[in-house]
Amino acid sequence: MRPFVWISGASSGIGAALAASVPFPDARVIDLSRTGGCVEHFKADLSDPADWLRVEQHFTTELASYTGDRVVFIHNAGTISPIGPAEKVGRDAYTHAVLLNSAAPQILGSAFLRASAHLSCPRHLILISSGAAKTPYAGWSSYSAGKAASEQWVRTVALELPPTCQVLAVAPGVVDTPMQSEIRSADVESFPSVARFQTLKSTGALSSPETAASGIWSLLTKDLPNGSCVDLRNL
Repeated sequence: MRPFVWISGASSGIGAALAASVPFPDARVIDLSRTGGCVEHFKADLSDPADWLRVEQHFTTELASYTGDRVVFIHNAGTISPIGPAEKVGRDAYTHAVLLNSAAPQILGSAFLRASAHLSCPRHLILISSGAAKTPYAGWSSYSAGKAASEQWVRTVALELPPTCQVLAVAPGVVDTPMQSEIRSADVESFPSVARFQTLKSTGALSSPETAASGIWSLLTKDLPNGSCVDLRNL
């Protein structure tokens, strides 16, 4: 049976590039997102706790009788919105961001691990992180906190798992995606560091989604300690 790959947020940006470059030619690839992209699509709003249960049931059903040689879940979905001071942004938007950036990686990661626990084949769980997990930026409180939470979750869960299950977090660097467009459009009052990101774009310093995807897929073949939280710029 062929490898099984799930990628959340594969409708655009890094997620779409990951889906288009899966290094297993015969793999079944499923995008977990609201809108869907170029591969098989399981529609879900990953900021909605009700849909977390649907995704877990999907994992469980698909893997109940799986006899293939590899399962992969790359959790890429996230949001930079709302950009602005925590005391000023709207409550609903902030709640949505906390659910998607902080809670969903843990809940869906745990769901994948439970659904695949009976398998003897290699299992890979990769959470997409950011340099913001370690470097705070004014205006990014929910985003930065979510990425920091994901990295600590990865470090902790790796201590609990057998050697056949690889759990990693990876910061892909500054990548030319729709999220970066949103960052550059922020006003300086909401995001004081906006000029830095505008300069990165104007000087051609952004990496492409395809380059980021290639680096992320390469992690599956590297001899990294389980629970590693890596930055592609440092590899």
